[in-house]
Amino acid sequence: MAFDTQRGTWTRAEAEAAQIDVGLRQYMLRVYNYMASGLALTGLVAALVAGTPAVNALFFQVGMRGAMQPTGLGWLAIIAPIGLVFAISLGVARMRASTAQGLFWLYAALMGVSLSTLFMVYTGASITRVFFITAASFAGLSLYGYTTRRNLSAFGTFLVMGLWGLVIASLVNMFIASSALNFVISVAGVGIFAGLTAWDTQKIKEMYWAGDDGETAGKKALMGALTLYLDFINLFIMLVRLMGDRRN
Repeated sequence: MAFDTQRGTWTRAEAEAAQIDVGLRQYMLRVYNYMASGLALTGLVAALVAGTPAVNALFFQVGMRGAMQPTGLGWLAIIAPIGLVFAISLGVARMRASTAQGLFWLYAALMGVSLSTLFMVYTGASITRVFFITAASFAGLSLYGYTTRRNLSAFGTFLVMGLWGLVIASLVNMFIASSALNFVISVAGVGIFAGLTAWDTQKIKEMYWAGDDGETAGKKALMGALTLYLDFINLFIMLVRLMGDRRN
């Protein structure tokens, strides 16, 4: 914000711009805090389920050929997050911000149950390494989305089409179990979710409006956090598939 040296005062436009800038930073910080808290909860639950035999037995059991298979409770924990995402996304306008927060924490915890399988397949050291690679990549991509003046909308439309293609390919590979297709899906997934991170950050930034009341601003921050959480988790999963070291 520039100071008017001739009049010795701040112009009204400059003062309003400064308020928006401060409010935007606070809003984005709130988004990232929600996202980071959700990731921390997911990681703790994943480590707890994978590292505690009694808890692990509630969700997974040894099936045919020694492979881990979900129990009934495990299937519920794996499928429920899909419903929760739709419940939050479609119902956030009608629910209180505190209710949306509670559903977000529940979603993050259940995702921890699903992701605990990564700890059973890959070594802890490689998971940690990939997590920090993901975090560094995510930070750079999100910063680009926040600071760039380029409109990423057209780019985002292309990415959404690629995401649908990724989902279809993943469903097909569940039946054919092709290692080559799995590699292609993982490589494509890294590119798609890297791009989505930048685009979603720009969209979240553009959602901010200084005139929002506390309730509305809270809901927007939470929805932004959920979006970036999904980008981070999916980017992490794709990188683990490519770079993770499998257990013997």
